[in-house]
Amino acid sequence: MVQASETGASDKEATSVRRRMLAEFWFYFRENRGAVIGLWVFAALVVVAILAPLFAPHSPTQQYRDALLVPPAWSDGGQWRFLLGTDPVGRDVLSRLIYGSRFSLFIGIVVVAVALVFGIVIGLVAGYFRGGVDIVIMRVMDIILAFPSLLLALVLVAILGPGLMNAMIAIALVYQPHFVRLTRAAVMSEMNRDYVVSARVAGARPFYLMTRTLLPNCVAPLIVQATLSFSNAILDAAALGFLGMGAQPPTPEWGTMLAEAREFILRAWWVVTFPGLAILITVLAINLMGDGLRDALDPKLKRS
Repeated sequence: MVQASETGASDKEATSVRRRMLAEFWFYFRENRGAVIGLWVFAALVVVAILAPLFAPHSPTQQYRDALLVPPAWSDGGQWRFLLGTDPVGRDVLSRLIYGSRFSLFIGIVVVAVALVFGIVIGLVAGYFRGGVDIVIMRVMDIILAFPSLLLALVLVAILGPGLMNAMIAIALVYQPHFVRLTRAAVMSEMNRDYVVSARVAGARPFYLMTRTLLPNCVAPLIVQATLSFSNAILDAAALGFLGMGAQPPTPEWGTMLAEAREFILRAWWVVTFPGLAILITVLAINLMGDGLRDALDPKLKRS
């Protein structure tokens, strides 16, 4: 009975600590007004992506041959059934933008997940074992970082073949060194801490030390980097789509929409402006949210 009561008390104490940490995190996060706005915009994007069939007035691939390059509803010649107008083959721009949000989230999630998982594993190995293993890993990462990210992604996609999935794999490989270097630096700064030394003296194995002892204390900077990489992945995927190396028509991806509208930029401004604004607003919102996460998770930036 005594042991059960002690266990219950420790669980309550752990829950209380987690609540205090969450409250402290939210306090510092909401201090950044831009981050809060970015969070709401991102949340709206998630809702729109999940409920795309309910929000979209038309199918993103349906072509209305009697409504080619119809301007937005408020312009001369516009139609209210096409609120943001139509593209050169008569597809509703608003519907394609709404469905395009799904691809943006999918791209960000896949790229960040792949880069984060492999980056953490490689960074843990390099930071923990050091020596020759560390030298080889970091020189490879330096070589990757020596190339402009978009150029290297473009070369990799050219090797793998055009397509959305290949574009995401290429972008993930390009972003991986950032997570490797960040994880390695965090591990090296934690290696000589008392709790790590105590775990070593207690006989903890390397795998346990890396995954249970070191990794939980390296999460904060990785979360911030993952948020910023999320927005960069959307931007780079749109750039690859614009160059014809990413998502292929008729996929309603924002970069592909820009590529299809290039020749109509002077006489149909809406087919270029709205996809561009969608990319701008999404990337800006995620970057603002990343700044808020950095302020809330970095103790050096917290005001007393």
